[in-house]
Amino acid sequence: MLMKTARNGTEGKISGAPAPAPNMTDTFDGGDAGGAGDTGVRRFVDGLRAGERAVLARAITLVESKRPDHQQMARRLVQDLLPDTGKAKRVGITGAPGVGKSTTIDALGTCLTARGHRLAVLAVDPSSVRTGGSILADKTRMARLAADPRAFIRPSPAAGTLGGVASRTRETMLLCEAAGHDVVLVETVGAGQSETAVADMTDFFLVLMLPGAGDELQGLKKGIVELADMIAVNKADGDNLMVANVAAAEYRAALHILTHQLAEWQPPVVTYSALTGEGVADLWEKILDHERRLSATGALAAKRRQQQVKWMWAMLEDRLRGRLYADPKLRSLLPQLERAVAAGRLSPALAVDDILATLGLDAPALG
Repeated sequence: MLMKTARNGTEGKISGAPAPAPNMTDTFDGGDAGGAGDTGVRRFVDGLRAGERAVLARAITLVESKRPDHQQMARRLVQDLLPDTGKAKRVGITGAPGVGKSTTIDALGTCLTARGHRLAVLAVDPSSVRTGGSILADKTRMARLAADPRAFIRPSPAAGTLGGVASRTRETMLLCEAAGHDVVLVETVGAGQSETAVADMTDFFLVLMLPGAGDELQGLKKGIVELADMIAVNKADGDNLMVANVAAAEYRAALHILTHQLAEWQPPVVTYSALTGEGVADLWEKILDHERRLSATGALAAKRRQQQVKWMWAMLEDRLRGRLYADPKLRSLLPQLERAVAAGRLSPALAVDDILATLGLDAPALG
């Protein structure tokens, strides 16, 4: 399964000429075997620094793996690659289903690769609840980028993680940077708390809207503008052009009564058409303007430092949750506690005390 992921699709192409992935089966599966794992990490590091796409695909599969030995190897890999990261522009893109996120990325990405950029697109797919597999294939909606040797597209199933954001998206982003991609776009499913999660791992957060504000203005009051660095109204073409301009004016009016999280930046509202390409280049110019302003004041560097700390706490919570469900004592205890809480015989607070005591983190509950 792991070998198949690296060799199929866009990830297996290297600068337009197909080439087989390095034969690293032994080292990939030997991440917990001391020296063998070290050799595997070294090969991954060398391959990523050389910009080998097949190695990047396999490295992402490694960090997405739930096997403990793979996770340990992935942590060493990310640590070794830290000096090679941090140079890319990180942009999050969200919007309601149907707004045209993938079409926008295809248009914007093609514009960027034409300018010489190396682009990585991390598209978080909705997942099947039963199997965890992706339901939608983002690469089929990014036809031009899928065939572009300067673009790397990686769809990842959300698989129940917070707000639809793949649990290893941060690590994947660092791997792409180490492999030489100087622009990373993270597309979310646009549902729940995914906006907050993506905003906490990117430099610029782009919110896409449809023409015809209406109910969408109500959404602005629920916090999305506090995260957005720009609002872009898509489908501003043909008969929709006037409607899109009206919607943009209403969004601008709404922004005047809301305070953005950064004093250095007032989020602009623009219109564009992913279908015709009109206004797409202007999206990138706004992103560059944002980078220049925040870099000049040190706000961008401060933002990334804060994101690193948030990442640490998020990983701690993830590891603790993993230990919670992996502990053999808890596996038998949890159903009992759930039944007792559901029946009203045990308060949730005392149930939590029992769980923590089993993990050796707290005193046992009384009674």
